[in-house]
Amino acid sequence: MSSKLVIRQPQPVMDSRDSEEWGSGICDCCDDVPECCFAFWCCPCFACITTKAYGQCLCLPLLDIFGAIPPITMSMRVSMRQRYGIKGTMCRDCVYATCCTSCTWCQMSREMKRRKIPIVLVSAKNT
Repeated sequence: MSSKLVIRQPQPVMDSRDSEEWGSGICDCCDDVPECCFAFWCCPCFACITTKAYGQCLCLPLLDIFGAIPPITMSMRVSMRQRYGIKGTMCRDCVYATCCTSCTWCQMSREMKRRKIPIVLVSAKNT
């Protein structure tokens, strides 16, 4: 009996089902007031929860504490733009991550809820 080892897994394709713009602006906190309040008063907790919902490590945003520019916030924003096909620049992502951290996390959370694209983790196995 022989087994076949799959060396190359098919890569998931993310289709952008919506526009190439963010579903809400960086300061549209009134779209979800309780979420905005949570992000404002406890941004590290909110960022961790949002990161986990995005499919990344729960504690990843805590690394932002060590830099002048929050690298995780910026990376998550860039990743989300790429995943959902949203136009933008890394310069703008850097400015928002540095100057408007709570608003940035709120905007990303709203975008995830709006797009509702499930995260699918694929594991390799012998066939």
